[in-house]
Amino acid sequence: MAEAPDVETAWTWLLERRPGTRGWFDDTLPPVAAAAYAKPVLRGLFPFHTHGTLKFIREAPPWHEPPIDDLPYVVLGEPPYSVHTAGRATRLGEAETAEDAIDLVMAHLPPELSGDAAGRHL
Repeated sequence: MAEAPDVETAWTWLLERRPGTRGWFDDTLPPVAAAAYAKPVLRGLFPFHTHGTLKFIREAPPWHEPPIDDLPYVVLGEPPYSVHTAGRATRLGEAETAEDAIDLVMAHLPPELSGDAAGRHL
């Protein structure tokens, strides 16, 4: 599977459902991806579809080690969507719509993730 080289390309491929890239085969991803892309802070993070989830990573590849996975994420599937902390340590809640799930992610982002900080190494 091809990995996008930067944040902007990752979002483009995810929203286009480009064959052979992350999430292209997952029919439950588009509403959550679109809702996340509508948020400038999340749009500045690397969208990472893996194992039925949409995660947000602070930096784009290449990763010399596994990327820092410390942000809340959405478990995909049919609503209600479940939102968890990194590592699935805590379920933050459930949401009936993709937009509400993304709002839950936004409400639990660390304070340093503002429009100016997103997309840089933090």
